[in-house]
Amino acid sequence: MKKYFILFAFCLSLAGCQRGGFIASSIASSNPIMPIRMASDTQHVVLTDYVPLLFADTSVWYKQLWISAEPLECINLVGTPNVVRELDLINHDRSIHALRFIDHKGSFAIPVLPNKPVRQALVSLGYKNGLLRVGFTQEVSNPSFEAYIQNYLIDHSLWNANDDGTWTLDIASLAVSGFEFSGRSFLRIFAEDETYLYNDLLLPLQDGRIITNPSQLNRHDQQAQVLYSVLIDRFFDGNTANDWKLNSPEVLDIVDYQGGDLAGITKKISEGYFDSLGVNTLWISPITQNPWDAWGLYPFPNGNKYDSTKTYTKFSGYHGYWPIFATKLDDRFGTPAELRSLLDSAHAHEMNVVLDYVANHMHINSPTLQEHPDWHTDSLLPDGRRNFELWDEARLTTWFDKHIPTLDLEREEVCEAMTDSALYWLENYELDGYRHDACKHIPEGYWRMLGQKIAKRWPGRPIWMIGETYGSPELIGSYVKPGMLNAQFDFNVYFTTREAICGAKGMDEVMNNELTSLRTYGAHHTMGNISGNHDQIRFASIAGGAIDLYAYGKEEGWTQEIGIGDAEKAYKRALLLEVLNMTLPGVPCIYQGDEYGEVGGNDPDNRHMMRFDNLNENEQQMRQTVAELIHLRRHSMPLLYGDFIPLESTPDEISFERVYLGEKVRVTINRKKLTYEINNFKI
Repeated sequence: MKKYFILFAFCLSLAGCQRGGFIASSIASSNPIMPIRMASDTQHVVLTDYVPLLFADTSVWYKQLWISAEPLECINLVGTPNVVRELDLINHDRSIHALRFIDHKGSFAIPVLPNKPVRQALVSLGYKNGLLRVGFTQEVSNPSFEAYIQNYLIDHSLWNANDDGTWTLDIASLAVSGFEFSGRSFLRIFAEDETYLYNDLLLPLQDGRIITNPSQLNRHDQQAQVLYSVLIDRFFDGNTANDWKLNSPEVLDIVDYQGGDLAGITKKISEGYFDSLGVNTLWISPITQNPWDAWGLYPFPNGNKYDSTKTYTKFSGYHGYWPIFATKLDDRFGTPAELRSLLDSAHAHEMNVVLDYVANHMHINSPTLQEHPDWHTDSLLPDGRRNFELWDEARLTTWFDKHIPTLDLEREEVCEAMTDSALYWLENYELDGYRHDACKHIPEGYWRMLGQKIAKRWPGRPIWMIGETYGSPELIGSYVKPGMLNAQFDFNVYFTTREAICGAKGMDEVMNNELTSLRTYGAHHTMGNISGNHDQIRFASIAGGAIDLYAYGKEEGWTQEIGIGDAEKAYKRALLLEVLNMTLPGVPCIYQGDEYGEVGGNDPDNRHMMRFDNLNENEQQMRQTVAELIHLRRHSMPLLYGDFIPLESTPDEISFERVYLGEKVRVTINRKKLTYEINNFKI
């Protein structure tokens, strides 16, 4: 029987273990491991959420290690660490710690951040001759620092206190002490004092030198992404040979296929539309085979604006969210060759492509469900109610509609099949990641299994995964870990911002929500800051008063012509939203058409065919300004990797700074005056 040994040690420094083979060979060395953030004095932690490969080659499924020694700086796992599957941290709220792992492959550490109030006050002030200078924007007494290169804790002896109240980290000496610098790596700094935990710093390095010019970044630098959401059928028709409609009297044309396809996206990439706009990551809607017939039903008891003779409509699967086959490309969107051409063209233009993947459900006529009728959850609850659209009450089992049963992903064989189906697309196409649909309705075990499979199959491949979850920051954040998802869309900031810009809430509430996000997801997260999406009323119509801020928008979209309303307010307010998204930490996300202020209610009225020409003057001006904002962000290290420092916060106005190596970008947004300022200067 193989023996395992667990050694507890108090380690104030890891420098002695960071030489020679311990540097480059660790299983966790390719990307920084996000810290464990203590939310209470006692916290349950699944280590594979942070290091998915740690247990990939062991049959041990569950074992607990309780830590009660104080003060504990780290754990040394000597021999094979695979015996530890889950970890409970006890009384770990006093200071920043590290969980340290040593095996035959190398060493690495996971930061553990204490349960303290968070202050946004730590900034990077300058970098010269291998010396990084940092400081605080508020008075701080006796701060302590922990710095990491990738996942290696840096010796405290490389820190020096300066007479002016700043601190210097000697990065140049790391090479002398044995660190091997090659390619892209990241420097992270965590700080605290007796009362507060401070925002962490994140600085990208190239061959051991801190990057000072955004031209050194590339499409794989996650914080440098600007995401653009493409609803394929409604974007552009690049190949008329695959055009196909149901042409059913039961289906209004607005919910039938319109001809957009993969070839259309490729054409717009080649024409330079995305280059001119400045986006460098495309999220394309699902491409799996959908049904060839009509499903669902929407009644019109009071008529509709498209055909007064129709009292209801059914729907086609033009949106892609009703998969019949999980691994077959829908013929109406294109061929495998056309998908590869799209990816080749995008990569030639230094753009990523992430695919929308649906794991929660399949269409009821799917051959998979015909063969395995027990693979979906029950549509009846024990109390006799239908388990439809119970988003929170039965979130892991509820059906989205009668014809798309929810898969029972808590069953291992179902989970194995669907994670393998997701891997199919990465195996056969050079995709750069996924946008995952309906994340909170899928059990955590699915995300862990998928994360471990991807990490094991492609350990060095940059794959970014962003999810969709509506709910509290705690629920959203529970999925945001490198062994599960890299990010999710920050709907809480979006909804608050939408209300604040339109006057229903204060801008100070936007600031509060943003600070909550930074505390929950980290100071340099890649959460998506959205302008809207295919499930939301178009913000320009809300901003101009063409539709009520709190309207659901579906019935209005079927029965009313929803335009722009007050054009001046609509476009200025829509620009304030874009300014905020382009200057906050995270990844800005534009839903197609929002760059020029497309109008409409909710689904399907928010899914008009994309317009590239014949825009009116206001739309042209907005698209130009949005492009300028995107280019500003992508050419500014403070806006990509800068530290977020809040300044003023009132019901009408917020201002904040982003700081990187002494360069500041100051942003002020006034919702009453409908104005904004973005200023750049040196400290």
